[in-house]
Amino acid sequence: MRVVLDTNILCSALIEPGGPADRLYLAWRDGIFTLVSSEEQLDEFRRVTRYPKVRRYIEPAVAGSMCNELRHLAVLVTKLPAVEVSRDPADNFLLAMAQLGEADFLVTGDKRDLLSLRAFRRTKIVTASRMLEHLGGKPPRTKKAKGRGRPQRK
Repeated sequence: MRVVLDTNILCSALIEPGGPADRLYLAWRDGIFTLVSSEEQLDEFRRVTRYPKVRRYIEPAVAGSMCNELRHLAVLVTKLPAVEVSRDPADNFLLAMAQLGEADFLVTGDKRDLLSLRAFRRTKIVTASRMLEHLGGKPPRTKKAKGRGRPQRK
């Protein structure tokens, strides 16, 4: 199964250890599904995690580690096709990633623009909680590491 995790899900995984987004991220790391990403998403992730309001919750080194994991372990698609479907043009690259990466699911917290689509071509657009249900259970919970940042497994 191939999955795109919206950048807001990746950030949530770091902000809320043990939450649905974090459990999805860990499920990917455990090989439960194949993660599809792109350089465009890595650029967005780096940009977003540098915002002062986000840096209060995510340490730069932890964000850098996640970015490196994504770059080296996810399937990176290149030469994204032009897609103009979302009401928010900034979200169209995620739909293009899903299309090119032949993703089964796009997981997002964006209710207004992406979740309202419900699907794009063959890709179902779902919340993190719905994706966990689809995986048939809850991947392992985590406990928070000392200080802010990436959680450690129990």
